[in-house]
Amino acid sequence: MPAFQQSLDDLGTPLVDVEFAVLDLETTGGSPSDDRITEVGVVKVRGGQVTGTFQTLVNPGRSIPPMISALTGISDGMVAGSEPIEVVLPCLLEFIGPAVLVAHNSAFDLRFLQANLERHGYARLRNRTVCTARLARRVLPRDEVPNVRLATLASYLRASTMPCHRALTDARATVDVLHALLERAGSFGVLALEDLIDFPKASSQATFAKVGLARDLPTTPGVYRFRDARGQVLYVGKAKDVRARVRSYFSGDSRAKVADLLRELASIDVVRCATEFEASVREVRLIQHHRPRYNRRSREPERYCYLKLTSERWPRLSVVRKVGGDGARYLGPFLSTHQAEQVKLAIEDTVPLRRCTAAIGARTRFGACALLELRRCLGPCTGAADHDAYLAMADRVAAAISGDPSPLLEPLRAKMSAYAAERRYEQAAVVRDRLEALTRALAETRRAAAVCAVDELVVARPHRDGREVTVLRHGQLAGVRIVPTGADLPARLDLGLDEAPGGPEGPWGPAPQAFSGPPPRHLADEVRLVTNWLHGVAGEVELLAVSGTLASPAAGGASLRLRRDPGRARAGAMPGEARGRPMLRQGGARRGRRRAPAPVPSLLSRRAAPARPAGPGAAG
Repeated sequence: MPAFQQSLDDLGTPLVDVEFAVLDLETTGGSPSDDRITEVGVVKVRGGQVTGTFQTLVNPGRSIPPMISALTGISDGMVAGSEPIEVVLPCLLEFIGPAVLVAHNSAFDLRFLQANLERHGYARLRNRTVCTARLARRVLPRDEVPNVRLATLASYLRASTMPCHRALTDARATVDVLHALLERAGSFGVLALEDLIDFPKASSQATFAKVGLARDLPTTPGVYRFRDARGQVLYVGKAKDVRARVRSYFSGDSRAKVADLLRELASIDVVRCATEFEASVREVRLIQHHRPRYNRRSREPERYCYLKLTSERWPRLSVVRKVGGDGARYLGPFLSTHQAEQVKLAIEDTVPLRRCTAAIGARTRFGACALLELRRCLGPCTGAADHDAYLAMADRVAAAISGDPSPLLEPLRAKMSAYAAERRYEQAAVVRDRLEALTRALAETRRAAAVCAVDELVVARPHRDGREVTVLRHGQLAGVRIVPTGADLPARLDLGLDEAPGGPEGPWGPAPQAFSGPPPRHLADEVRLVTNWLHGVAGEVELLAVSGTLASPAAGGASLRLRRDPGRARAGAMPGEARGRPMLRQGGARRGRRRAPAPVPSLLSRRAAPARPAGPGAAG
């Protein structure tokens, strides 16, 4: 990783410079919606010194239950002459300011405070929050501390103030507890405010001790590599803010594989990038170069496949792993053979191409299969098929793949509508899925072909520091540079990329490769990223230079528009497409309930049906 000087802001906020507002509330009960605040106490501390206090009784506008009065000592007579909460809130908010809020069992105090803010028309507090109860669970031995109640912790940690269910006194006791816990947390690497916020959410104390590896990482876009003690790359990832992304692994991520990864982690290095798009491309290249065992996406491009319209005497569709120079027409690449089979079945539903794999010569004859009787095949194996008519049919398929796709898509739409009109919803759903797979494959192939046919494409778009100039060659990233505001573009728009060394470790990675036909498997992910990026920024980029032809067929463009239904997102995606965590099926616990048939419009318009209440364990 190249050396660079970080600013003090990049290193995090030292705890000694953080101003904490330690808050405690007394209330008439435990419900923020039904009960009210009776007392507020706040102690502000910075660098271990008290800088201010705030305390007031609050008139709740209702009687205090006797049990609460016995617990806190606050009676109706004590609060009768006090101001109501709507008068106290402006003063309280001004006193707290931007300080970090601290409370013991902070969820209770914050729920009451936020409820009162909303009730009286104030915006919700956005201050960072620290809970001393959660912090104590992390740093104190459970065999010595039976619970994390404030009185228990104050006694165990020898606080100078003991809590007594009064707001200011309890806040002072929480200050002593906070300082004692911070001293113990320092041994786990909690030295900055960011560490303190993340530490209670860490999956384990042992792995959080390695959070210091992220302290010197940049806050800019880039690609990070996790390495073990032998220097082997365990995982490659990219981020818009590298340090924030790496820190997130140490807190809030409870996946088993992440815990295993952090246990093996010994060092982290970063490849800094100018933009998040450049980071995405570099990530794919480095994953394919290192093949880290904790990466799944893009690690094995050899598993991608294509759909081939063969150049035999009687052409057929075949799923293959490589593109050959045999004059055949190819569609893809696909992430899995399942996707390719879906597209293959979609085309065969429309065009009666033969499905047998045997070679059929001019005199080859053998028994016909059931597809001939079902009129799903012309039967070239029997010698009854007209060879010229069959070749014309295959030519129409090839023309639809590279040109107007309507001859393939319209019959499927008509079949889906016919099934839906007959209330044969299962068959309609099958056709719908195949139509969707074919439409997506044709659209992606058309977009990739248009971009890959250009020898060099130079575009610019606004950037906060000037202009972001991106150079693409043959559908691959050649380089990115940020040109400062007011500076002229270089005379040569290649930005000096021809002099940059290649290889995944070089400044720009390997040199772009020219190819004909569909993208090779090892370039499929990168081409996908490039086409998606161009599609997303099409409305804001300025075209600076084009070498070659940048064009896309106009015929059939409207028929390739695909409505995305998030409720039916498939686990399988095209190469290079980002995929998140798997989602559980909603209503999964209600298997015994009979489901009503889906309405006809949902099959035709592709609109998502109204969501049913999620069953137990459903995740969003």
